Amino acid sequence: MSIEKVRDYFRPLGREGDILEFPVSSATVELAAQAVGVIPARIAKTLSFLVDEGCVLIVAAGDAKIDNAKYKAAFHTKAKMLTPEQVSAFTGHAVGGVCPFANPEGVRTYLDVSLKRFDTVFPAAGSGNSAIELTCDELAGYSHSLEWIDVCKGWREGAEPPV
Repeated sequence: MSIEKVRDYFRPLGREGDILEFPVSSATVELAAQAVGVIPARIAKTLSFLVDEGCVLIVAAGDAKIDNAKYKAAFHTKAKMLTPEQVSAFTGHAVGGVCPFANPEGVRTYLDVSLKRFDTVFPAAGSGNSAIELTCDELAGYSHSLEWIDVCKGWREGAEPPV
């Protein structure tokens, strides 16, 4: 089970006990926000894309949407989300529990700047009813992210509404 992989991942860091498991689904931003008791923007959603036949994960704020032009500028290809089968094959996590932890080698993780406006955020922890509260610095370290990027829209004050 994927949450057990994530728990094992956090055990040497002394953080396995910080994983929250809910009696209800947290598989979408809205459900996760309700389960955790925070605004949806503080949910750190993990989006999965196909780039050069490999998997790229982008962790973004719950209210952010991928900006296709920014994505193409960053990755030099059109944004193509993985199918649920590809997500599971590449990451070992099922859709709804995809997270930037305990992923196989070769999965590249990036963090979107939309997260930086919060002291803490809540990414999933490997299942559709789990999360862990982390600071952005902790998220960057634990996820082994390659860098902070700016590929989202719709989250800045006065920004265009999501399409």
